[in-house]
Amino acid sequence: MERLKLYILESYNELVTKVTWPSWSNLQSSTVVVLVASILLALVIFLMDVVSKGVLDQIYSL
Repeated sequence: MERLKLYILESYNELVTKVTWPSWSNLQSSTVVVLVASILLALVIFLMDVVSKGVLDQIYSL
């Protein structure tokens, strides 16, 4: 039980003193970058899906 208590205490201490958390503005800008990249990737995958469906429809109609 003592080892678990020590582990929790050390983990908390590490989170409070050793971890560098981003500033609010840095966090917001990073979030915007991730959202834009995710939307672009989703659009690319959607376009690939539409194109491949069109190609397969043409092949199957032969």
